Amino acid sequence: MATDIPAPRLQPSTLHLASLLKAHSLTLSTVETACGGLVSSSLLSTPGASKFFRGGVTLYTLPSRIAFGGWTAEMLDTYRGPTKEVVLGLARHNKQVLGADWVIAESGTAGPTRSRSGNNGEPGYLALAVVGPGGWERAVEHQLGSSDRAGNMGEFARLAMEFVAECIEESLKGEGKL
Repeated sequence: MATDIPAPRLQPSTLHLASLLKAHSLTLSTVETACGGLVSSSLLSTPGASKFFRGGVTLYTLPSRIAFGGWTAEMLDTYRGPTKEVVLGLARHNKQVLGADWVIAESGTAGPTRSRSGNNGEPGYLALAVVGPGGWERAVEHQLGSSDRAGNMGEFARLAMEFVAECIEESLKGEGKL
């Protein structure tokens, strides 16, 4: 079943996150797997993105995680699907490499079929992690219960942008800056 590309419905989340980053002179980088670059492309569509977007990677295959995600061959041997721990590791590595203030990382199963690996292979599963300044880290999981690949990808991207915005706002409130 074909679904329209979900980018237009990402506009409110994209604009909110972009304005938050710009207003506080913060930078962001992304690590995407199941979103396939929708978070990065959405953010890059906003004017002034070069002021806050440090860069991003789409790590769709396990070998790409070795080349760009900081993984070792041993990690591939024990990989059992997307988890909060997996995305935290990807976010930590990306923060080290690109040096952004904040990193959002996601991995999941967009569908329409079940993933062959791990316990989190049901379509609609998403793991998100945010890494920020001073060792700030959060990770969450979602299960959308849908096998609509394009729909899941769009929803994953929306959830990722909303999650990192919430994390940034929480951190800024704690610092008395919001």
